[in-house]
Amino acid sequence: MTAVSIPAASRAGLRPVALAIGLVLVVGLRWAATVGAFSDALTIGLAFGLALLGLAVAFGQPIVRPRASSIPIGLGGGAVLVALAVVAHLGQLGPSLAPAAAFLPWAGITVLVATSEELVLRGVLFQALDRRLGVAAAVLATSVLFALIHVPLYGWHVVPLDLAVGIWLGGLRLLSGGVAAPSIAHALADLATWWL
Repeated sequence: MTAVSIPAASRAGLRPVALAIGLVLVVGLRWAATVGAFSDALTIGLAFGLALLGLAVAFGQPIVRPRASSIPIGLGGGAVLVALAVVAHLGQLGPSLAPAAAFLPWAGITVLVATSEELVLRGVLFQALDRRLGVAAAVLATSVLFALIHVPLYGWHVVPLDLAVGIWLGGLRLLSGGVAAPSIAHALADLATWWL
């Protein structure tokens, strides 16, 4: 039997497709676990974050120390997202009524999920698409996927907002030259939901 050899260019073209399929599978499993009430939300979130992290690492995302310039870019980008959320919720803000002890585990898992989503989307997938199709396609495709992965849990009404946030995070990726800035911004915006 003769082994079939796939040219390197074809393998490179299949990489973003394989990564997107992996992402869809992980999101689908999270949705099934949530709908089936297989566990509590924190455990499902932890499993989801770890699965995304595993996907990013499996596809070659290096876990490296961020550039110092990425931190203020990420903090500024996150502050913009939080400010927009505050403006959108004016008159509805109030202190969280959730027990304070619940914040720390929730915050840890929230940071894990946000960072893992960024490692997959604005990390390995962005890089693969940028090499293959260019930066505009990378920003657009990762932003669309970002919006779509939130639909199973939050509904279709989140697509316009999440598409805009995805483009913003893609811009932070371009400005900073890495995945740390969008990861920081994403985590800050998600952490703000405790109060919003």
